[in-house]
Amino acid sequence: MRLIDASGENVGVVSTEEAVRIAQEAELDLVEVAPNAEPPVCRVMDYGKFLYERTKKEREARKAQVKVEIKEIRLRPKTTEHHRGFKVRDARRWLDNGMKVKVRIRFRGREITYPEIALDDLRAIAEDLSDVAIVEQNPSLEGNSMLMVLAPKKTKK
Repeated sequence: MRLIDASGENVGVVSTEEAVRIAQEAELDLVEVAPNAEPPVCRVMDYGKFLYERTKKEREARKAQVKVEIKEIRLRPKTTEHHRGFKVRDARRWLDNGMKVKVRIRFRGREITYPEIALDDLRAIAEDLSDVAIVEQNPSLEGNSMLMVLAPKKTKK
């Protein structure tokens, strides 16, 4: 196996017994870091400290992560232009705040036999919001509802 000592220096190819002896003399752990390499690569290190630092880095990465909130607007095929205007205004505000907006048109009873009405409504909403949003997911029929996802446009400030 190829051995890397505690200071990061390459010791070279040594036997397993020799690597274990070197790790015991240094009072550290022998950790296999690349088992698929030819020959396998092992490192002499404090494994507890390594695990601690790795979880610390993961925690920092989670803090820096941005959570994208998805808001939803629910409509029906019979929703009037006036009421749809209120919903579009809310969606515009959410998109300006950097949130994604899911627009769902739910069908009841026989309304599902006319999906083109809902498709026209979704296209009109996308057109109304085209200055602040892009269509991330095109309208699709899922069960008894038609769904479209809008994401905020990337604007250079």
